[in-house]
Amino acid sequence: MISIFFIIFAVFILYNINKMTNSLCIQKEIPEERQPKVFRTINILITILLISSFVEILYT
Repeated sequence: MISIFFIIFAVFILYNINKMTNSLCIQKEIPEERQPKVFRTINILITILLISSFVEILYT
């Protein structure tokens, strides 16, 4: 049950982070060719954070 809730939560978090990253790219006028690298970096870091949170919840 907690796994399903956490997956839904993770998708919601990733969606909101991507919206905020898009706003950041627009506000700071980041060139189009650098935007995929920015998105990839932020998504990887957030995914690592979510996975580590899930593992911590699972084993405590």
